[in-house]
Amino acid sequence: MNITIIAGARPNFMKIAPLVRIINAEQERGKKLSYRMVYTGSDNDFNTDKTLFSDLGMPQPDACLGIESNDFFERFAGILVAFARDLESHPADLVMVVDDMTPTMACSIVAKKKGVKVAHLVAGIRSFDMDMPKEVNRMITDGLSDYFFTAGMNSNRNLNQTGTEQSRVYFVGNILIDTLRYNCPRFIRPNVLAETNIKDGEYILFTLNRRAVCDNSELLKSLIETLIKESKLPVVAPLHSYVAEKIRNLNLNLERFHILPPLPYLEFGHMEKNAAGIVTDSGNVAEEATFLGIPCITLSDYAEHPETVNIGTNVLVNDNPEKLAEALQQLQRGEWKKSALPERWDGHTAERIIQILEEIG
Repeated sequence: MNITIIAGARPNFMKIAPLVRIINAEQERGKKLSYRMVYTGSDNDFNTDKTLFSDLGMPQPDACLGIESNDFFERFAGILVAFARDLESHPADLVMVVDDMTPTMACSIVAKKKGVKVAHLVAGIRSFDMDMPKEVNRMITDGLSDYFFTAGMNSNRNLNQTGTEQSRVYFVGNILIDTLRYNCPRFIRPNVLAETNIKDGEYILFTLNRRAVCDNSELLKSLIETLIKESKLPVVAPLHSYVAEKIRNLNLNLERFHILPPLPYLEFGHMEKNAAGIVTDSGNVAEEATFLGIPCITLSDYAEHPETVNIGTNVLVNDNPEKLAEALQQLQRGEWKKSALPERWDGHTAERIIQILEEIG
């Protein structure tokens, strides 16, 4: 089987890396299995920073389509055309798409129009809010897919409710945890912790990406003020320049709020693993926090993987400063809820996927 794997953004590579390792291992055993990795962006943007691939222990993409527009329709159309040409030049038996981004949906459409089977990795996620752009991507991608690899039984139920044939749905587990388990022994302590005299276990890790929060200066100020006021520990915040600038422009006292540039994967992993707690709006970070057993406060009213809330370390506070304050107080009183690992967060998700593809194949 010849597989084309699509990456549309940095988080996708973290879910593709385990697949690449297993496919390479199967090839060494003489299995007729090959892959080609296609990134829909440019070969010189931050998503393809060379340290990412060395950190993840994976090769760079075989092809970059170079589509970078911030306009949804231009980007969507550009990916459609570019991937159609790429697939014509490099035929595949299967196209694997990841998560719920614009490239996920666009490449699914191209594959189906070309008569190529589609496998959706992390399928069945739903918010049931059609005003959410990603929800549209999910519905279309799942509607077109031939094989569905899910991370939790909640996703299986979502697919069942939409009439998906259950024989094509495979509960394989959370592939992000494959990457985390593989890399935990390789984590690197960032130099910035020593430079700022911040000790492991004695800081709150903060990440933020949502434009709806960043572009609302009043809301952003209220959240950051609450975080600074309620945290008895220093806050360490690796942020993209756009978010960092928005926070600096609030004219707050940031003496205990340490803004850093984005960290390499292995350094950020160390920050997660050794935090006293995490405040974030990232679903991936919340999943990693649950695996690592770190209390996590998510600035959202929705979790892509509800198991992080139901049995994991994650608590949703939306963008409500009062709920954020309550959660921080609870964390610092040592009263955080007990947690457990969700089912099949065992580091063998990629193995299950490749075994299924070989059986289909």
